[in-house]
Amino acid sequence: MSGRLAVPELIARKRDGGALTHDEVARLIAAYVAEEVDDAQMAALLMAGVIQGFTTDEAVALTEALVASGDTIDLSDLTGPTVDKHSTGGVGDGTSLVVGPLLAEAGCQLAKLSGRGLGHTGGTLDKLESIPGFRVDLAPQELRDQVASVGLAIAAATAELVPADKRLYALRDVTGTVASSALIASSVMSKKLAGGAEHVLLDVKVGDGAFMPEPAAASTLAQLCVSIGERAGRRTGALVTDMSQPLGDGIGNALEIAVGVETLRGERGGRFRELCLELSAAALQLTGVPPQDARSRVEDLLSSGAALERFTRFVTAQGGDARVAEAPWEVLPAAPVVEDWRPGTGRVAAIACRRLGELAGQLGAGRQRQGDVIDPAVGLELFVRVGDELDQDTTAVRIHARSQDDVDRVAGELPRLVQVTDEGAPAPPLIHDRVGVS
Repeated sequence: MSGRLAVPELIARKRDGGALTHDEVARLIAAYVAEEVDDAQMAALLMAGVIQGFTTDEAVALTEALVASGDTIDLSDLTGPTVDKHSTGGVGDGTSLVVGPLLAEAGCQLAKLSGRGLGHTGGTLDKLESIPGFRVDLAPQELRDQVASVGLAIAAATAELVPADKRLYALRDVTGTVASSALIASSVMSKKLAGGAEHVLLDVKVGDGAFMPEPAAASTLAQLCVSIGERAGRRTGALVTDMSQPLGDGIGNALEIAVGVETLRGERGGRFRELCLELSAAALQLTGVPPQDARSRVEDLLSSGAALERFTRFVTAQGGDARVAEAPWEVLPAAPVVEDWRPGTGRVAAIACRRLGELAGQLGAGRQRQGDVIDPAVGLELFVRVGDELDQDTTAVRIHARSQDDVDRVAGELPRLVQVTDEGAPAPPLIHDRVGVS
């Protein structure tokens, strides 16, 4: 196509089930960023694509166009294998706090650009900022220097990184066009490719607390993300993991830091610890380590305390209070009102994952809108999972709140959110699918 971009023709073609060429997608995104294509036209094209579907080639072209809209990070001067890990979001999902130090201690180098929480999902940056003094705004050279010396940095993305995705996502959010595997994949992978890592591991969540509620749809998204990464020359893999119940014991910023630290200290087990090990081993596989060796290696690094030491170095490098690694509950902010909720005897049949995340957010742990100020101290601790047997004295949930009114409001909802029956239900699988890794 030469000359002026005929946007109405592109919209009509998508409406009728046709596909756009690589060049058309590239020119369309460039024109949109330059404000030569208005929001109404882009919204119409997105809606047509959501209804009719986008091809893999279109998803690849869109990803490349989003990357080309802004800056990229050059990690070529780093000596070790560069790795990035991304989760599609959920409740109690603080795995980066453990996976990052594990991989750095294993010889990988992670320059991870993370986001903030919105709605029922938590954000890694918000969690880290609950550590007194911790800085997430690092200049590009500062980020590279820290990765070179510590092996790990987690920071906020600059406004110049993939700016077209930010604008496109804001439009999708208000036009009902978020739910498209191709659009989600291109958004995720554009940021990963711009981040510069040669190896990318994706944790695609599925279940009530995830954006993808069905395993088949989550596997489709994982396969598409891996395909986009591989076509871009990055070694890419994905795990499709369960979010039908909260992953970790903490739901809230300081609480999730404490859970991560206690996992690194060997003081917590369960599904959270297991997934941290699985993700770390899968990432090592992408760098060429055989599967069995990868798993045993990360288990040794966790049990030996080496990963905890690496976490301490990472926190110190970004200005945080390193004492958090020794006494998290003393260093992290604490809520003034803490109360336990006990449901009585029986077995756990179901846990309303998304609603628990929303409740933590309403306590102040999350945002309802961009720009809301969060309270790092509040949230929920969840001590039970589906299939667990409880007695009369079992604490299922611990509420951390600013007031007794907040506690009472949350406690009033818990009986329908953590369902306890005589028969219970079997525990769901932790990993539903693997793409590109064993």
